[in-house]
Amino acid sequence: MIDFGRKKISGLNLIRNKKFWKNVDYIIWIVPIILVHLSCFLIASTQRVIGITDWYQHAIMAYIGFLIIYFIAQFPLEGLRKYIFPIYLITLLILLYVNFSGTSALGAQRWLSFAGFNIQPSEVAKITLILVLASILDRRRFADLSHLTKPLLVSFLPWILVFLQPDLGTSLVFGAILLGMLYWSGMPYEWAFIILATLVTGLLACLYKIGLIIWIPIIGFLAYKSLPKKKLLTLLVILFHSCIAKITPWFWLNVLKDYQRDRLIIFVDPTQDPLGGGYHMLQSKIGIGSGGLIGSGLMQGQLTKLKFIPEQHTDFIFSALGEETGFLGSLLVIFLFFILIFRLIRISIEARTNFESLIVIGIASMFIFQIMVNIFMTIGLGPVTGIPLPFMSYGRTALLVNFISLGFCLSVSRRGQSIRKNL
Repeated sequence: MIDFGRKKISGLNLIRNKKFWKNVDYIIWIVPIILVHLSCFLIASTQRVIGITDWYQHAIMAYIGFLIIYFIAQFPLEGLRKYIFPIYLITLLILLYVNFSGTSALGAQRWLSFAGFNIQPSEVAKITLILVLASILDRRRFADLSHLTKPLLVSFLPWILVFLQPDLGTSLVFGAILLGMLYWSGMPYEWAFIILATLVTGLLACLYKIGLIIWIPIIGFLAYKSLPKKKLLTLLVILFHSCIAKITPWFWLNVLKDYQRDRLIIFVDPTQDPLGGGYHMLQSKIGIGSGGLIGSGLMQGQLTKLKFIPEQHTDFIFSALGEETGFLGSLLVIFLFFILIFRLIRISIEARTNFESLIVIGIASMFIFQIMVNIFMTIGLGPVTGIPLPFMSYGRTALLVNFISLGFCLSVSRRGQSIRKNL
């Protein structure tokens, strides 16, 4: 028996909580329901020849996820504040433990085995990072670069632990979350550009060093125009980018694994190794292209049936979608994602506190980055990074984390609606 205010709810009466359903944000419910059930057909299609039933586990975890959304939505997120930093420290310790004693698979050590299940702590770390950044950035005003120190530090620690597993894809998601939340909290967009410009600096250092002669002065000029303490900070920015230019070639040769380098190189021209590193990308593009306008029909994709794309039920589920539902089905899924993201941004705008607003925008940033990178990867517009498609790629920990995230958003949405109704 659970007590929600004056009304006690138990068993099947959970779904009859009229007060809850009166204020519910149906987009947060309906979009994941459609995506999950569609993905169950696609996962079943990718495994219909070998008889594996991962779609069944995907569905069960999704239904558990819907219950999680319901319960989390009952509670205000402000109550989490006092637990955030203990959760953050526990997360770091678990990530550290995984690096030394975790379960290995597919060349990476990313999982913990518990009660017969493999749990991926790096997925949980995404939510932890969002919460701790929201707590730090809640009342922060960006008067100078020193105000970036704490957000960058708390982001760097889980990032480096996840990167060393190695898990390049998830570590990139941390960066997207950080930048999205920094911008939403008021960081000038010029600062965001200066940070993102390090990627260009690194690329130039590896591919076209002569370009640094022009690029670094441009960044210095932008820093001089946008930063306080102009001379000192401009000098520091130039020195920082110069260090990035020096370190990146060494990082490329000595830190990245061979398969990570191959993925980035072959992205430029996958035909260089059509049976090796470029195989996934080439077959994915063929599968999506074969779907045409309306696709071959659910459970009817021949390339999917013949297992031309390894691990298609996880990171490359969008290729099965393209083959079996065609351009129109793929467009519908992208539109559903757009509706969900748009709604999350609206919830963030309408949130009653900065803390809640930052949590929702961090979740939106996480989803936006994962959706874009995964789809770009499957259609050949981005390198293979191992980032799953939210609610559709098979992965139990990732799916539950996605539902926990939506539970936080629904909590913020319900309280935002109640405030507006009382005005």
